[in-house]
Amino acid sequence: MAAKLFIFYMLYFCIPSVYGMKQAPCVFFFGDSLFDNGNNNFLLTFANVNYPPYGIDYPAGPTGRFSNGKNLPDFLAEFLGFDNPIPPFATATGANILNGVNYASGGAGILDQSGAALGNVMSLNKQLINHGNTAFKMGLLLGNATRATDHLNKCLYLSNMGNNDYLSNYLMPKFYASSTLFTPQQFAEILINQYRRQLEILYKYGARKVVVFGLGSIAYIPQFRSTNESVDSINRITQQFYNKLAPLVHDLNTDLHAAQFIFINVTNFQLGDPSTTGIKVRDVPCCVVSKLTGLCDHGKTPCTNRNEYYFWDNYHPTETVYHAVATRSYAAASPDDAYPTDIRNLVRPH
Repeated sequence: MAAKLFIFYMLYFCIPSVYGMKQAPCVFFFGDSLFDNGNNNFLLTFANVNYPPYGIDYPAGPTGRFSNGKNLPDFLAEFLGFDNPIPPFATATGANILNGVNYASGGAGILDQSGAALGNVMSLNKQLINHGNTAFKMGLLLGNATRATDHLNKCLYLSNMGNNDYLSNYLMPKFYASSTLFTPQQFAEILINQYRRQLEILYKYGARKVVVFGLGSIAYIPQFRSTNESVDSINRITQQFYNKLAPLVHDLNTDLHAAQFIFINVTNFQLGDPSTTGIKVRDVPCCVVSKLTGLCDHGKTPCTNRNEYYFWDNYHPTETVYHAVATRSYAAASPDDAYPTDIRNLVRPH
């Protein structure tokens, strides 16, 4: 038993740390609040967390990360050998963009209208436009567009989208008509077709190694527990889209020359026993949340045993969970964690 626990500890907390060298010349993040590290600070939106207690465990304090400390991009950048976090698009300047940019925006979705009820957010389409601007600037920095394309071909791209197309669209009938206009299957088809086009645009910008994250377990977030929404009903709705992601990755790898897309099965991580990572509380948030937004109330004191909580606020996990998800995304613990491979093998020289 002790040997098994030691192996598990090594898998979750030690394996990535042995990689000290950069495994990709640059990394680009596209996504929502699970990836956002400061872009929404400059937007007029309810999805803004640049205030305490957010960042209570982050060295720089509140930064716009939807976490008590580090988030997924922070840990993934570390595992990939980067000394510093990848900067948000809002503040990335000069030669720093050659290491990569984080375009993620809390509340953003695959569809432009998703998250609009929260205010101004940068949808995936807007993030792709921003990436086009970055690619152009890289051409100026490197001397010409050919050198920029060569650089971009070698980079790693990670996309975490789709959560808000449900949280801030289909499952919000008070603000959106999508659930009355489309069946869950029809809506999932709309999403996957749009997502396919967007990932193909990313490919045209030079992306060759792309990581596609699946949805989190939306039905289990405290926000829905507090509103008595049916877990089974929500799971049936979101599963329609989730089930299409691995086939999408397969199709893109087949249809696009030299493309290497992988799918990260986030749900597979969340179905396991959370106590193995020290989590004891998974049904209520650590911080005092606002009844209006489900985010932490400004300045309120959160729980002290944050490493024992799964959720930080009504939507987002704690730093402990971000670390566990990043670890298994980077180095799969199960064949079901990633398809057709994990991030570690994707960036490994062949």
